Amino acid sequence: MKKDYYEVLGVSRQATAEEIKKAYRQAALKYHPDRNPGNKEAEEKFKEAAEAYSVLIDPDKRAIYDRYGHQGLQGHGYEGFRGFDSSVFQDFEDILGNLFGFSFSEFFGGETARRPRAQRGRDLALELQITLEEVAAGTEKELKITRHELCPVCQGSRLKPGTRKTTCPACQGRGQLRYQQGFFTITRTCSHCDGLGEIIATPCQECQGTGRVKQKRQLKVKVPAGVDDGTRLRISGEGEAGDLGQARGDLYVIIRVRRHPFFERKGRDLYCQIDLSFSQAALGTRVAIPLLGRGHEILKVPAGVQSGEVFKVRGAGLKELGSHRSGDLYVRVVVKTPEKLDREQKALLSRLAELRGEKLEEVDRSVLEKYQQVTGSEDSDQ
Repeated sequence: MKKDYYEVLGVSRQATAEEIKKAYRQAALKYHPDRNPGNKEAEEKFKEAAEAYSVLIDPDKRAIYDRYGHQGLQGHGYEGFRGFDSSVFQDFEDILGNLFGFSFSEFFGGETARRPRAQRGRDLALELQITLEEVAAGTEKELKITRHELCPVCQGSRLKPGTRKTTCPACQGRGQLRYQQGFFTITRTCSHCDGLGEIIATPCQECQGTGRVKQKRQLKVKVPAGVDDGTRLRISGEGEAGDLGQARGDLYVIIRVRRHPFFERKGRDLYCQIDLSFSQAALGTRVAIPLLGRGHEILKVPAGVQSGEVFKVRGAGLKELGSHRSGDLYVRVVVKTPEKLDREQKALLSRLAELRGEKLEEVDRSVLEKYQQVTGSEDSDQ
C-alpha cells in the first residue's frame, strides 16, 4: 500500500510550495543512492520522495490527490514514478542543481537529452565617440571591426575539403552514453563527440577545425541627431557568423559623446556662459552667441543686467531623438570686474561713484542695516 505523500515528505496538508520543495530537498540529499551505496531501503525512500514531490508540487495533481487519494491519480492516468514528464525534471534540477554530477533531465531515462543545436552567431558591441556637433546634426561614421566569419575553405563544415565526418566510436553515433546506477538508467552527453554523434578525423587546416576565421570588416553607421551618451544602436546581421545555416548575430554600437568645451548638455537643452564687462552690463549690449552647426544668433542684453541672470534662446538646443522637436539654449551672464585700472580709468570710476552718491572712503553699512531690518536685531557695537 502506498504511503501518504504528505507523510513521505513530512509536511502538513496545508504546506506551501516552498515548504514542499524544502522537504523534498532534505529527503533527496539524505536518501540519494550515491550517499547510500547498496542500501535498498534508502533507494526506495528516495524514489518515494521523488514521487511524492512530483504530485504535491503540481497544483492539479495535488488537488486530485487531496480529494481522491492515490486511486484518484490512477484514474486520471498518473502511474506513480513512471508518470514523470520532462517538466518535472526541470523542477528537480532547480532544487538540487547538478549536485551529484549529472542533470535530472539526464537522470530519469535520458529522454530529454538533446544533441547540441546549431547556434546563431554571437552579438558584438563596440563604443563610438562623437562630438556634440555631430549629435546636433547627425552623422555617418565608418567603423572597422574584427569578427568571426565562416571559413572560406571549408565553408563552416570544419572538415578538410574532400573528407567526411566519421561516426563516434564511443557512442556509436547516438551522441549519448547510458549506464546503470542503482535502479536508474543514467544518460549523459558523449564527451568524445560533445553529443554530435560524429567526429572530425581530418579538420580543415585553414580554421584548425573550428569552422570560423577572424576577418576585418569596414562598415558605415548612420548616427541620428539627438542621440545621448550611452545610446545603443542595433545593426542587424552585422555580428559574428552563426553555425552553418544559422543567422548572424547583431552589432550594437554604444554612443559616447565627448565633453564640449563651451556647451553643457541636459537632455535636449544646452547651457553656456558668457562674460560681460561692467560697462556692457550697465549700459546694455548685443552679443553673438554660437549655435551648434547653425551659425550664430544675436542676443540682446538689456542695460542693468545682473551677474547670474539667464536668457533663453528658444529652439536653439538639440533635436529630440526620433522627433522634430528641439530643446532650448540657456545663456548665463557673468559680469567681470576689471582687475587692473590705469589712473584715468580710476578717476572716471571715482567720478561715477561720486555722481551716484557713493562714499567709497567710508564704511558701507547698507548690508548691516538690511540685516537688522529683516531680523529685528540691533548692532551692539555702534
